[in-house]
Amino acid sequence: MAEAYPWQAGLWQQLAGRTQHAHAYLLHGPVGIGKRALAERLAALLLCQRPAAEGACGACKSCLLLAAGTHPDHYVLEPEEVDKAIRVDQVRDLVGFVTQTAQLAGRKVVLLEPAEAMNLNAANALLKSLEEPSGDTVLLLISHQPSRLLPTIKSRCVQQACPLPGREASLAWLETALPALAPEAREELLALAAGSPLAAAKLHGQGVLELRALVVDGVKKLLKQQQSPSQLADAWNALPLLLVFDWFNEWAYLILRHQMTGDDEALGAADMRKVVQYLAQKAPRGKVLALQDWLLAHRQKVLAKANLNRALLLEALLVQWASLPSAG
Repeated sequence: MAEAYPWQAGLWQQLAGRTQHAHAYLLHGPVGIGKRALAERLAALLLCQRPAAEGACGACKSCLLLAAGTHPDHYVLEPEEVDKAIRVDQVRDLVGFVTQTAQLAGRKVVLLEPAEAMNLNAANALLKSLEEPSGDTVLLLISHQPSRLLPTIKSRCVQQACPLPGREASLAWLETALPALAPEAREELLALAAGSPLAAAKLHGQGVLELRALVVDGVKKLLKQQQSPSQLADAWNALPLLLVFDWFNEWAYLILRHQMTGDDEALGAADMRKVVQYLAQKAPRGKVLALQDWLLAHRQKVLAKANLNRALLLEALLVQWASLPSAG
């Protein structure tokens, strides 16, 4: 049974209390807030033969089949490889499932994640099933970036924003999930995960605090001319590119904000506050804006899995970063 997160209690009561369900839901929100668990709980409830307000009973034939991963009326569609597209032939297989009669004489439920991973042909292939699903079928689409979905996909679903937990609720959950970690480390993880507790736990598993320390140390040595861009690019060869670009995007934003407001309380995480303040004082705003444009454009290429030369890309980033401070 999927975990029931406390910050989803209100939304769950709303969904579980419905006497009639839409043929398609689009559950959307940031990564790491429990959308998949919510969709799995809803799928179990929709398939359960003895559902209650709290959720699926967990004991009927349908629930037992679902727990064993062998429910004939439950279909999960995901990319065949991590971070790859959902292809049109995968969606055609799904359409074939939707047109079949339910084998347990109840509903059929489809869970599709992430919806934005469908390429254009795949998304178009899904449209008819979304518009006119066969029989009593419910499609549960999960999206981390709904802005990337076709308007025609969104318009055919009941769009449901999933709640982002507050800071205290997130820290309380992280304390349970990562009890051995110091409170300060949990707070730092949550900040790095933009407030998403499940994403924070995942980042911890990836050793993100150690990676962050490595990058921050490298940036400081770069500005002191203790390491060259090419040396740092080689040293960072194994780092997740998206993480690196996210951090540099954030720092560029903080520099610009400090240049415009002069607010010393809004300098970001403690590990880079002095660097952000220094660059806000020394870097021409036009240079920072140009770097931010470059970062955003290349972050999109990283997200799209473009065929990029990692070493050259990192070196280009670091050359621009090192050139930000202007003499005098």
